[in-house]
Amino acid sequence: MTQIDQAVDIREGEELDKAAVDRFMKQAIPDLQGEPEIRQYPGGASNLTYQVDYGDRSLVLRRPPFGKIAKSAHDMLREARVMRALKPVYPYVPNIIAICDDHDVLGCDFYVMERLKGIILRQDFPKDLELSEADTRKLCLNVIDKLVDLHRVDAKAAGLDKLGKGEGYVQRQIGGWSDRFRKSRTDDVGDFEQVMSWLNDKMPDDIAQVVIHNDFRFDNVVLNPDNPFEVIGVLDWEMATIGDPLMDLGNSLAYWIEADDEGPFQMLRRQPTHRPGMLTRKEVVEYYMEQSGFKVGNFDFYEIYGLFRLAVIIQQIYYRFYHGQTKDKRFAAFGHAANYLEKRCQRLIAESSL
Repeated sequence: MTQIDQAVDIREGEELDKAAVDRFMKQAIPDLQGEPEIRQYPGGASNLTYQVDYGDRSLVLRRPPFGKIAKSAHDMLREARVMRALKPVYPYVPNIIAICDDHDVLGCDFYVMERLKGIILRQDFPKDLELSEADTRKLCLNVIDKLVDLHRVDAKAAGLDKLGKGEGYVQRQIGGWSDRFRKSRTDDVGDFEQVMSWLNDKMPDDIAQVVIHNDFRFDNVVLNPDNPFEVIGVLDWEMATIGDPLMDLGNSLAYWIEADDEGPFQMLRRQPTHRPGMLTRKEVVEYYMEQSGFKVGNFDFYEIYGLFRLAVIIQQIYYRFYHGQTKDKRFAAFGHAANYLEKRCQRLIAESSL
């Protein structure tokens, strides 16, 4: 079925040592037979995700990017531990099969999980997936419901209550992302000082302390190929923590590009939120509030924070490209993207009643 998300040929410079992978896999999963076929998933600009097939047995390997990376970033061991703890209380997490902290194997920490065979909505719907406007809305609501469900998880019961640092999450995020931007700024990108100052001045108190995903998007959601309305998996738990649920929603909305958004923003679109039937950003916020019970009178702070945080993530990746630490040509225009996001934040600040 062509709708099922498929791995592709491995990008140049991101190949794995096939023999080392095979030795580790067969030690961790003794019933594997034959030689592995390794391919790579094309999405994502951070951690690298590979499909490792032994005949009909399909597994997924996650590792950090090649080259120099920031300290404490791309923590594969933490991601795997979070997923293992969440799985019993949030069934959409894939099963973790094996974890490796021996750098003699691949030169980094990595983990292996089950492959969830399903549809992943990237920039556009698969060509043979046709949904009416009403069906698209139904799908959209089902996906948002999974974020609401996550924010209802009992963190203490899952053993995840110590994952965060307690109260003050909003303040830590603004300070932390501001510091990361200043450290990763390049000469061809604006300084974001007005945006950072506004966020610092307008910080609300935490509205709650819950399990948050921190990168909840359509392309991190797996849909049942036999029923594309049904979510069977949520992927990419690298940045999951205990924090403010409205900050998590703001992060998601940074990727929520509508059909009538301006051209530069459209160029950043990586999920099909422009399709007829998809909720608008305003409708997403209203629906989330209704379902979750969390309330806030003005969402501007969280929306602008989400865009700023996205700009910092983009800039951190661009910094590596700018300084020759990665040669991935996908990142060449990331400086332009960061500059656009600064202008968008500035415009929203000018329009805000906060």
